[in-house]
Amino acid sequence: MGKNIIDVTDQNFDSEVLKSDSPVLVDFTATWCGPCKQLAPIVEKIADENIGKYKVAKVDIDDCPSVTQKYGVRGVPTVMVFKGGEKKAQHVGVTNKETLLKLLEG
Repeated sequence: MGKNIIDVTDQNFDSEVLKSDSPVLVDFTATWCGPCKQLAPIVEKIADENIGKYKVAKVDIDDCPSVTQKYGVRGVPTVMVFKGGEKKAQHVGVTNKETLLKLLEG
């Protein structure tokens, strides 16, 4: 995992994501998920290239059933963007960096 990605759990989701001053890209993932492994380097690149502009977090759906259920995550990878404590955008499945940046900027 990239050093600029925050591991988010059921316990710290509110403080790390919902109370964040900057937009947060949340990658809902699982260790057993092949497509998640394809998406991981793209998410890491966004985290590394946008320090201070965006926050990037990762949620392991197997470790965080409460957050996963609350936001209706049924398939992984699912990426969500939160701004001001609210979910603003979502993308399910593997995608490219440009698409994820558009979600963050939207």
